Amino acid sequence: MLRWALMFFIIALVAAVLGFGGIAGAAAGIAKILFVVFLVIFVIMLILGRRPRV
Repeated sequence: MLRWALMFFIIALVAAVLGFGGIAGAAAGIAKILFVVFLVIFVIMLILGRRPRV
C-alpha cells in the first residue's frame, strides 16, 4: 500500500514539473488517501500484534 502511495506521489511530482496541474492534483489526492489507509492498517496491525494470546 505504501509503495502505491509513493508511486502516485512521484507521478504527481512529475506531472507538476511538466505543467499538468489537474493530473498532479488528482495523483497527489490519491497518494494522500492511500497513505492514510496505510497508516490506519499499520496501527491496527500494531495493536492486534501486541495483544496477549488467550
